[in-house]
Amino acid sequence: MSVKQCGHHGDKKRKILKRILIGLGILAIIVLLIFFITWAILQPKKPRFVLQDATIYGFNVSAPILLSSNFQVTVAARNPNSKIGIYYDKLDVYATYHSQQITYFTVIQPVYQGHKDTNIWSPFVYGTNVPVAPYNGAALSQDQSNGAIGLVIKMNGRVRWKVGSFISGRYHLHVTCPAYIPFGNKNSGIAGVVTGVKYQLSQKCSVSV
Repeated sequence: MSVKQCGHHGDKKRKILKRILIGLGILAIIVLLIFFITWAILQPKKPRFVLQDATIYGFNVSAPILLSSNFQVTVAARNPNSKIGIYYDKLDVYATYHSQQITYFTVIQPVYQGHKDTNIWSPFVYGTNVPVAPYNGAALSQDQSNGAIGLVIKMNGRVRWKVGSFISGRYHLHVTCPAYIPFGNKNSGIAGVVTGVKYQLSQKCSVSV
């Protein structure tokens, strides 16, 4: 008789545990459903980036495959959302030439961007004796003597979205900003780098999240 009672109590406990798990599963589904409905209503938009200007402080191809450069760029990032904030948890800035990275990573400190807010960053992007492909070294030397160079300023990082008190998981952020930077005027005999000059670019960047 006592054995049957133990079995009965065991079945009862399993049923209670099963109901609790089912209840938790239903609650999780409801929470996710509310989140996705809210997300759809709010229609989140990607942040918008603009490369405003660039100031050259040094640019030298010291050998066919070594490049030293130092310049400062100004980038404006705007949050177009009226009800969603953005956490920039990590953001690295660097420059590429013909798809090859030619500077080190420059880290921008984490920051929160409120609704419709704009943040402006002016990081220094630089590299010392950075190895480049031989064909890129020759092309860089030619561009330098011609008085202008086409670079791409990139920003990679991770962001989170804030809706009310809810904060999402981290998403990868990729920003690409074309930058055609004049170095001088070869027709006037001032070809090459003119240091300390700020070049206004006002170039919109492509953004993927």
